[in-house]
Amino acid sequence: MSTAHPAAASPPRAAVVTGVGLAVPGLTLPDELLGTVREGGFDPVTGLVGRDLRHKDRASRLALRAAAPALSDAGLLIDGSYHGRGDTTAVLVSTNVGILENVCGFADTIARDTVLGLSPLGLPQTSSNVIAGSVAMAHGLRGPNVTLCNGPTSGLDALYWARALIVTGRADTAVVIGVEPGGDIVTKLLGAPALDGAVALVLESATRAAERGAKVRATVAGCARAADLAGAVARAGSLTPDLWLTEAADDPAAPPVASVLDPTAGLGAASGALGLLQAAAAIAHLDEHGRHTVLATCGGPEDDGVAAAFLTGPHHTP
Repeated sequence: MSTAHPAAASPPRAAVVTGVGLAVPGLTLPDELLGTVREGGFDPVTGLVGRDLRHKDRASRLALRAAAPALSDAGLLIDGSYHGRGDTTAVLVSTNVGILENVCGFADTIARDTVLGLSPLGLPQTSSNVIAGSVAMAHGLRGPNVTLCNGPTSGLDALYWARALIVTGRADTAVVIGVEPGGDIVTKLLGAPALDGAVALVLESATRAAERGAKVRATVAGCARAADLAGAVARAGSLTPDLWLTEAADDPAAPPVASVLDPTAGLGAASGALGLLQAAAAIAHLDEHGRHTVLATCGGPEDDGVAAAFLTGPHHTP
């Protein structure tokens, strides 16, 4: 007589980070978000020109300049060609004001010259998804393509959805970009000097990274969004962080932590790029402290929610 046994559950797919890229004025590598000082760094005046950027809006140009070094860092961009699986590579972009100047420019043209004054070449730049589309077309990435314009939590929300696509098997690789272009219109809307830059992360399934021998920089151990900080941290996994990356260090619901840092201080209002800049800083920290856990949080009581993400180093032991 045989006894039926339930099928063994498949192990969960882990989402790991294998590449980071910046296109932030004055910065070159993510450890500079933690205080490392180098000469030079990205210069938008010289860095946002080139044939590949012609007829593209500023946000798309910044995103492309961050995505390329991230893909190269992950070993997926060789001699300008993408060496991953294009059909299963997703692109997720977080931006809240990325096309604001484009839309305002079109509105001014219509008010002055009616619709007859519009150029069809610029019309795609009034779509919020033009940024993700530009990155996907530049590298032949044909997987899911998503843009989030979700307020202060947008960057970590994009990280959440990238992880979800990988964990559920909808993609094996994801390029996640946070980008906000500066300018007078953006500064006027936000009421403060704004970031004029972009950051990109490459996420892969742990299986895919192992197959190609990629260096794993971190694991995205948990992401969540809730009405408050305590709820977001609990839903993301309630791990014990060694470092907390946040703008809200005085929140009474903060978890016990050894060190607190705002890596975007001095960069201007980061908006949709905030959470991914925090994630890039987390990667830099975990490059040096492979057993640590880093918590990144965005949003606060004055916003419609709080997002939290835990990233663990490659040598972390649960």
